[in-house]
Amino acid sequence: MAEHSTIEWTDATWNPITGCSVVSPGCTNCYAMKLAGTRLRNHPSRAGLTDSSRAGPVWNGKVRLNDQWLEQPIHWRRGRNVFVCAHGDLFHEDVPDDWIDAVFAVMALAPQHNFQVLTKRAARMRTYMSHVNAHGETRHEIIERKARHMFEYADAWMTESWPLPNVWMGVSVENQAEADRRIPHLLSIPAHVRFLSCEPLLGPVDLTAIRRTRELGFMRPLDGRFNRIDWVIAGGESGPGARPSNPQWFRDLRDQCAAAGVPFHFKQWGEWHPGDGMGDDIDGSAFGCFDDAGRWVHPVQQDFAATRTTMFRIGKSRALRQLDGVTHDGFPTP
Repeated sequence: MAEHSTIEWTDATWNPITGCSVVSPGCTNCYAMKLAGTRLRNHPSRAGLTDSSRAGPVWNGKVRLNDQWLEQPIHWRRGRNVFVCAHGDLFHEDVPDDWIDAVFAVMALAPQHNFQVLTKRAARMRTYMSHVNAHGETRHEIIERKARHMFEYADAWMTESWPLPNVWMGVSVENQAEADRRIPHLLSIPAHVRFLSCEPLLGPVDLTAIRRTRELGFMRPLDGRFNRIDWVIAGGESGPGARPSNPQWFRDLRDQCAAAGVPFHFKQWGEWHPGDGMGDDIDGSAFGCFDDAGRWVHPVQQDFAATRTTMFRIGKSRALRQLDGVTHDGFPTP
């Protein structure tokens, strides 16, 4: 848990649940997984959550409820944006509904914050949000009961609104396959803010294709009749083994958001940056390019065609986060 965060699109992280497992290409270089198996491997909240492999620490599927952190956002008096389970997945298949209920109960009791819930388990999220138990209780009623059980002052603090107005629901989208798989689930659930984290972006994503193939979609008018995406975050990968992102993938997302009136946040280039505009002092020892078909190639020595996009590995701190000279800090209005 960090009461303050360096992540560009949030103010704090809250980790009531830690642990995860690899489910898609975006998980390969997960920073939380690497951290849990190295610097934090002996911390009570991370111990035993990863296994060693030739590629480094790997999530082993174990999950942990950190009771010592569960109530902390309630005691943060100044309102902030809080990234929920930054070192795990709230909707992991091995996280019991009871744990998720407890997290939602805390969020209901801390209306001073906006809670940003991000998952790769979109189907589980949809099932959880729409669940009605054997007694006919809706998810909202279950969470209310949980809050009253956990906190004797629940009635004085808890919002009666559903969906919770301070809970933003999002899914990770690293390529078109995951966009097609996860976004329809996100669009089907009740939420005041729905968002996408396209980071690390590992391929082009056409959000307008969701509209053409689904009843609900990204480009639908915001007129109360349709659910839609309210915010898009995009970024490249950082850290050891980082994979480059084609700048055109970011530009396409930026332009789709502009056309739909959706806030766009470009978080970072990551380790790799386009060669143009960075000066003559770029270290050319790590470079490559996307060819005319958008495929990544690793040339040893060759002349780059003018139509190719040359990428250099210069490091996150140097690559910064301007896209075509502009800093995109779009943010949703709940």
